[in-house]
Amino acid sequence: MDETGITTVQKPDRVVARKGFKQIGQVTSAERGTLVTLAISVSARGNSTHPFFVFPRVHFKDHFLNGAPTGSTGCANISGWMKEEHFLEFAKHFVRNVKCTRERPVLLLLDNHDTHLSIEALNFLKNNGVCVLSFPPHCSHKLQPLDRSVYGPF
Repeated sequence: MDETGITTVQKPDRVVARKGFKQIGQVTSAERGTLVTLAISVSARGNSTHPFFVFPRVHFKDHFLNGAPTGSTGCANISGWMKEEHFLEFAKHFVRNVKCTRERPVLLLLDNHDTHLSIEALNFLKNNGVCVLSFPPHCSHKLQPLDRSVYGPF
C-alpha cells in the first residue's frame, strides 16, 4: 500500500501540434490545480484494490467520485493529505476489497509514515486477518514497490 499526491491540473513537458501553428501554449491550462491524495494497494500477482482518495475539502460528498473507477471511495481533509483517521477508513476499504479473514490472512506492506501508526487502524487490521509490515525509515523511496513500479512512471 502506498499513497501519492496528484494535482488536478497537469503541465505537459511537450505539446504535439500540426506544423506551422505558433501559439500552442495557450491550449494548456493556466490554473494551478489542487492536490488529491490517491492510495492503492497492489498484490504480488498484480491485482489491485479500488482507489481510495483524500480530497482537499472540509466535508466529503459522493459526487467527488464521479468518473472514478467503480468501487472507489474517499474522504476529505482540508489539506488533501492522509491523516490517522483517514488511514483507518482506508483500512476498512482494504479489508472490504481483499476479503481477508483470520483463517485467510494477507500481508500488507507499508511505508513508515506517521499516519500509518494509528493504534485503532492497526488493531482493526490485525483483528481482520491483516499482518502489517513496514519498511525501515528513510528506505521506502528505494524499497516501496509502488513508488518504484507504479507511481514513478505515472
